[in-house]
Amino acid sequence: MRRTMGAVATFAAIWLWTLAFAAMSGGSVMAQGRRGADYFPNVTLTTQDGEPVRFYDDLLKGKIVAINLIYTTCQYACPLETARMSQVQKKLGDRMGRDVFFYSITIDPEHDTPAVLKEYGEKFHAGPGWKFLTGKKEDIDLVSRKLGLYSPPDPGNPDGHMPYLLVGNEATGQWMRNSAVDNAGFLARTIGDWLNSWQTKSTEPLKSFAEVPARLKLDRGQYTFANHCAACHTIGGGEHFGPDLKGVTARRDHDWLARFILSPEKVREAGDPIALALRAKYKSVVMPSLDLGSDDAKVLIEYIERESGASGETAGTSGAATSVAAAPASPPATLTNVKGVLDPYLRIQTALNLDNLADAKKDARAAADEAAKLGAPAAAMQAAASALQQAADLKSARAAFATLGDALMKQAKASTAPLGDDVKVAYCPMVQKHWLQKGEKIRNPFYGNEMSECGRLSDKLP
Repeated sequence: MRRTMGAVATFAAIWLWTLAFAAMSGGSVMAQGRRGADYFPNVTLTTQDGEPVRFYDDLLKGKIVAINLIYTTCQYACPLETARMSQVQKKLGDRMGRDVFFYSITIDPEHDTPAVLKEYGEKFHAGPGWKFLTGKKEDIDLVSRKLGLYSPPDPGNPDGHMPYLLVGNEATGQWMRNSAVDNAGFLARTIGDWLNSWQTKSTEPLKSFAEVPARLKLDRGQYTFANHCAACHTIGGGEHFGPDLKGVTARRDHDWLARFILSPEKVREAGDPIALALRAKYKSVVMPSLDLGSDDAKVLIEYIERESGASGETAGTSGAATSVAAAPASPPATLTNVKGVLDPYLRIQTALNLDNLADAKKDARAAADEAAKLGAPAAAMQAAASALQQAADLKSARAAFATLGDALMKQAKASTAPLGDDVKVAYCPMVQKHWLQKGEKIRNPFYGNEMSECGRLSDKLP
């Protein structure tokens, strides 16, 4: 779910969804009316409080709503989406839970139980009217497809699912899809005023263009901070979901700040003590990857320094990190039926995580040879490994790796032999794939360097 900030301009145009709903359902607008019970699924979902609710009857019917997709282990756009919605919630005030309702639906129901969602919502100060929802995966997929929020899993797409926000008024049939990380004031005005036909519009008189400063100048640093950082941080306004950034340019080395702004996941992955301490202090509401460029980071640092009134001198805190890498052990000898395939498979997983096609193809040959020794039961593994060996690019290699992994894990699950204490099962909700790896640190083979940390460990084979 990268490129969230660069997507703001792309998503700024509002997409009206009455016609889209009709097209998706195969009927005309006149025939389908206001998109009520004849269109929206009425499947049962579960709230963060463990309450079963019907999607149409209990959540949509007659309500003004804002709906997005999230998952709690996301380290990319989801935390920013949720922080932005928290800002909108605050702007809407006591209308939340009275005539405006927010629904954040997980795309990882296996992990995101009601208890997990409740803790996640509390981190972002979710109040009345904001429900975090889980349910059966097939029901969530149906809902997200009907709402136009669904993005098919694609290892070749570093965006994963897109940070969309669907807002609408079921009673009037007004619907639009927007960016979930758009300006909080704009979203609040759209949800609170436009969706009920301006019945509650602001009584504050509009200002004249004559009041606009003659030399109004757009500050790039201010704009970057407002769109990328203000949902979680202030400069002198106190802590929010993240630390108050006033004076941070004097406490931290500018090179460290730039690295953390550009690639926070890589800084954490390297075991940087400052980054890990921040993650622990703010209850794992992590700094997401914003897909900013080096120029963006530079103007952002300059803006924070300027707003802080800092002298520009740093305290010399380098933020240098020591890479932590444990030497993995070999799978135990007790794993006799797939051990020969497991060893090269794990090397392929490491190679794909590093975007190394050549090494992945080399070890694919070894995996195919080992699978051939196992005979007919390993035919699927042999075919997938052979396909990986012939892969022309990383995309096709990852597709073959997924097939190889599925066959290997199926065989391992049927076996009574353990995988080994150092071999872990991992799962990525965005690509909806499991894999095996060594060690506790997620190393995603489907996204590689783009999103190495995307995923979580699972306690069982699929």
